[in-house]
Amino acid sequence: MENKELVEIISEKLGRSKSDVGKLATALCDVIEERCGALDSVAVPGFGTFEGKKKNERVMVNPSNGKRMLVPPKITLNFKVSNVLKTRLKNNA
Repeated sequence: MENKELVEIISEKLGRSKSDVGKLATALCDVIEERCGALDSVAVPGFGTFEGKKKNERVMVNPSNGKRMLVPPKITLNFKVSNVLKTRLKNNA
């Protein structure tokens, strides 16, 4: 499913315009990006929790030529599904 389809379905369910729902989706993504970039977590009730984690720099060996390289630190995004959503998906299977 693409963003356009998702926005359309949500706008129909809520009785809101596609423009409003699109702005809401963009705002949600912006907040998740900001908070996870600050190594914080964002919990969406009934859906799950997004969490930013920092991976430290490390030395890696390139398997093709054996050269050692320094991999810079980076922030990764982790997602943990809520128990509510897990249960709903399990019951619908």
